[in-house]
Amino acid sequence: MSDSEIDKILFPPLAPHRSGMLAVDPMHTLYWEESGNPQGTPVLFLHGGPGSGTSPLQRRFFDPTHYRIVLFDQRGAGRSTPLGEYRDNTTQLLIADIERLRTMLGIGQWLLFGGSWGSTLALAYGQAHPQCCLGFVLRGIFLCGRSEIDWFLYGMEQFFPEVHAEFVALLPPAERHDLLQAYGRRLFADDPATYAPAARAWSRYEGRCLYLRPDAAAVDAFSSDAVSVGVGRLEAHYFLHGGFLAPGQLLRDVARIAHLPAVIIQGRYDVVCPPVSAHRLHQAWPQARLQMIDDAGHAAFEPGTARALVAATEQFRRAARFD
Repeated sequence: MSDSEIDKILFPPLAPHRSGMLAVDPMHTLYWEESGNPQGTPVLFLHGGPGSGTSPLQRRFFDPTHYRIVLFDQRGAGRSTPLGEYRDNTTQLLIADIERLRTMLGIGQWLLFGGSWGSTLALAYGQAHPQCCLGFVLRGIFLCGRSEIDWFLYGMEQFFPEVHAEFVALLPPAERHDLLQAYGRRLFADDPATYAPAARAWSRYEGRCLYLRPDAAAVDAFSSDAVSVGVGRLEAHYFLHGGFLAPGQLLRDVARIAHLPAVIIQGRYDVVCPPVSAHRLHQAWPQARLQMIDDAGHAAFEPGTARALVAATEQFRRAARFD
């Protein structure tokens, strides 16, 4: 999508009025920021990956006159430090970080907005702390199941064979039968000369599969050290541990949040997180509204998906329960 197209869909650019670094343990310090209306309805943006970090464009899904917009970079991602650090990095610790941030900001309840891994974390957080949630806007659903992880590593070859060939080319043929373990041996090395090229190859693989139509800017961003070190190391780390979730946990525990309003937005041709996961989530949570975007892949900034996400935040803005 061109800059002019996205500008017509999203709210105008805005800068944070407050930001900081939150030390959550002796190793990890998290970047956070607030923009929009300080007295408005709180909304928490949860980025994907794990490890991709936040960007200024993500503030613009929300009407800044209505929403108190909170973004933060999860452990090991974006401007949080250390970048790409996978130790002391689990879903349960991320949930605790969110609670620490909520308490620090003096927020009672907030709307959860997350795509891809952000949808995973939003569901996990909501099921752990439903009393803190106003509702959910979820995109590109990822439930962190074994079949979804295997699809990412092997299945995407069916649609992007040349991209997958480049992904596996980093590895000697004898190691290609188990891509996750082979990449892990490189990604979790201490020497940047070993882990950085592997992280770049991993992240570039994902970046080239995000959009229905190729987006060179996205590939460049995912190839940068600032993004790839977080994405490559943390995605492999979470994949190796099943997202630190029990099998089927996020579907099993939907009852904990089923009373809350939710919108699920899914690209029909999402190759990274195929629509079957969104379908399964909706089957478990029929009260949520599922919207398939017929001309979109995985990325949040494809036109149909971006419009649907803005429409969802506007729907919550208009809802009396959030006034």
